[in-house]
Amino acid sequence: MDISDSQLLVKRPVTIKAIVTPRWKEEAQQQLQKQIDQLDSQLQQLEMQGQRMIAEVQKQSVQPPGPQVQQQIESIKSQLNQEKSKRLEQKNQILQQLQQVQVLEQEQEVSQGQIESFVYLKKGDNLLQKMQVEVLLRDGEVVDIRGEV
Repeated sequence: MDISDSQLLVKRPVTIKAIVTPRWKEEAQQQLQKQIDQLDSQLQQLEMQGQRMIAEVQKQSVQPPGPQVQQQIESIKSQLNQEKSKRLEQKNQILQQLQQVQVLEQEQEVSQGQIESFVYLKKGDNLLQKMQVEVLLRDGEVVDIRGEV
């Protein structure tokens, strides 16, 4: 394809939207539930790792444990609690998303994210119109492309 000097190829964002259907809702809920299950598993692993690390420190120390050992144990507990807090915060955010998905109405349009595409610009084009493009999906199938292709 020959590109003349009066054209410019630019990258633009393309908004992806989905129409809420029973299938979309079910898939979204399953995906969110899977993320929640992964976080629950990570929380259990963190707890077990923390207990093992503390047991190892206690096993290697002299009895009764001195202040240095107690400080090590407290440091491990502190790091463990920070990691658990991060995971719990993520879990709460996902639970909120799950609630939001459950109250969405059928046929409502929801944003799914963005991809990028390229478009040629030439003299006289309306830049805003060229940059505003949406792809509308119903159960994964493109049903509409809005804006200048």
